Amino acid sequence: MVLTTRRRAVTTLAAALAGAVAAPAYAQAAEKHGGQTRPQPLRRAHAHNDYLHERPLHDALSHGFTSVEADIFLVNGELLVAHEPADLDPTRTLRSLYLDPLLARVKANHGSVYRGYRRPVQLLVDIKTDGVAAYLELDRQLRYYRRMLSSYAYGHVHLGAVTPVISGDRTARVPMEAQRVRYAFYDGRLDDLGTTAPASFVPLISSNWTQSFSWLGTGPFPAAEREKLRSIVAAAHDHGQRVRFWATPDVAGPARDAVWTELLAADVDHINTDDLAALERFLRARRA
Repeated sequence: MVLTTRRRAVTTLAAALAGAVAAPAYAQAAEKHGGQTRPQPLRRAHAHNDYLHERPLHDALSHGFTSVEADIFLVNGELLVAHEPADLDPTRTLRSLYLDPLLARVKANHGSVYRGYRRPVQLLVDIKTDGVAAYLELDRQLRYYRRMLSSYAYGHVHLGAVTPVISGDRTARVPMEAQRVRYAFYDGRLDDLGTTAPASFVPLISSNWTQSFSWLGTGPFPAAEREKLRSIVAAAHDHGQRVRFWATPDVAGPARDAVWTELLAADVDHINTDDLAALERFLRARRA
């Protein structure tokens, strides 16, 4: 009975952090609203390096993605979005590309990123350098947007329209763990599976696919590797955590589709891609 109760509690927490609250059923891939097509949100679709698209955030949302990733650098007190220092542009801030557009959308959609869809959208913020200083500035900025954000306060998780998750420079973990109130969560690694870090702090486990698996989609998936994948996902879900792999094959072709198929079959929570349209087609064809 104790174990059953614990599993129910963990499942409830996992559902909360994944945003699995009551939501209307979306029977169609898209629906008409005000003369415009509104895409069905895809709960497994993650836009890797989203800011490299022509319209950061907006392109991903137009394809129904529910998780987007932005790399940031702290430069002269501002958080700039870029992949490399050479690409830094003072006009491309986290606020202008992500936080302000998300806030405008949440206001327009009566409290949700997608109107009528009551699950948070994940904003994965990858800190490239100066983890502690960058996080402290990010925390300061997030407080301005707190009404739309999921939060942790004195032992309790409160869901919002957007859930920030901090990845990248691992030193950001120290100031985050010390906070009694925060507006972001931490992106863990495989070492965080089954540890004392609760899902209220580490709701997401991310890992480099190539460091755990040799299979890249060509030929059959080795049985031992399939079992390993499913064991990782099961362990994460048992602790109320979600799973994402980066560095999976992302070149159009049978190999990528084979890997995506195995990720879906294993119940991996976020499928990583730079090819928004392709992953949308893949997931919608499988009603996933």
